Amino acid sequence: MNWPVLYSFRRCPYAMRARWALLHAGLLVEWREVSLQSKPACLLDASPKGTVPVLITPQGRVIDESLAVMRWALQQADPFDWLGAGLSTPEREAIDGLIATNDGPFKHHLDRFKYTDRYPGASREQHQHQGLTILLDWSERIAGAGWLVGDRCSLADAALWPFVRQWRIADPKGFAQHPQLDPLRCWLQAFLDSPAFPRLMERSDPWQPSDRLRLFPADAAAVPVDQPVFHLALAPDWQQAERLGVYRVSTRGLMLEQVGFLHASTADQLAATYRRFYADAGDVLQLTIDPTRIPYPLRADPVPSGEQFPHLYGPLPVAAVTAVSPYPSC
Repeated sequence: MNWPVLYSFRRCPYAMRARWALLHAGLLVEWREVSLQSKPACLLDASPKGTVPVLITPQGRVIDESLAVMRWALQQADPFDWLGAGLSTPEREAIDGLIATNDGPFKHHLDRFKYTDRYPGASREQHQHQGLTILLDWSERIAGAGWLVGDRCSLADAALWPFVRQWRIADPKGFAQHPQLDPLRCWLQAFLDSPAFPRLMERSDPWQPSDRLRLFPADAAAVPVDQPVFHLALAPDWQQAERLGVYRVSTRGLMLEQVGFLHASTADQLAATYRRFYADAGDVLQLTIDPTRIPYPLRADPVPSGEQFPHLYGPLPVAAVTAVSPYPSC
């Protein structure tokens, strides 16, 4: 398999937001964690500026800006619509403005507040005040609907939270005690409490050319495309999908947009899935899915038990379903 290659550094907020997008887009990449004090030659050959993240696509395209990596990943699959297909022009402009403020003025003040000794003449108190002013504006935005733009997570939220986390690390007492930062604290904590956060922050030794292949996310695996996967569906949901041409139910009672992927099973996992979720559901159908007909990432992810299940990070085309039959069959 010719995987995309990702050069990353675990704690770098730019690399964190790139990995966050890759994780939620259902992608697997060859993971090359780097030491910033000893950058591998192949990283510098690909991107002479030597910063992370750097992603090299299977086609050889080098993407060495974190926001561009995010957009590339979400173009493969964007189950939560972070790119905002349905947003208005003012909302899109607001997202762009927030990211520009984060990557420009806020990062400037964050660096000089957190690493004042690296910037001769910088005033820690001045940069703390100016950075805090930006944080207070973001907190006020979040106070309304819980997100920076609109009533759901957008690219702005996904791109900014690693930097807010950095500020909290630099000023834990001030961040925790400022009363006007309550909305921002709750917003940040939701990211830190996400089951995806430990997966994002998995540790790895610095990569060496002699190392065996390591994938990110480290607890996931590729789904073989030479054998079918299966999904259990309620009959009315499948009937609606046949009318629309796509199926969007993740699992019983939950939609793709709520979960971020569609649950699927291997043949060996179907019986347990049925017993756990569908035994009292009445008319249940087994959908047989051809992975080669799916235009979105299909990745095997762990559930709390540790077992890996196939997850589809986009709607299921009806044309990818090769057979529909009652379940159980007798």
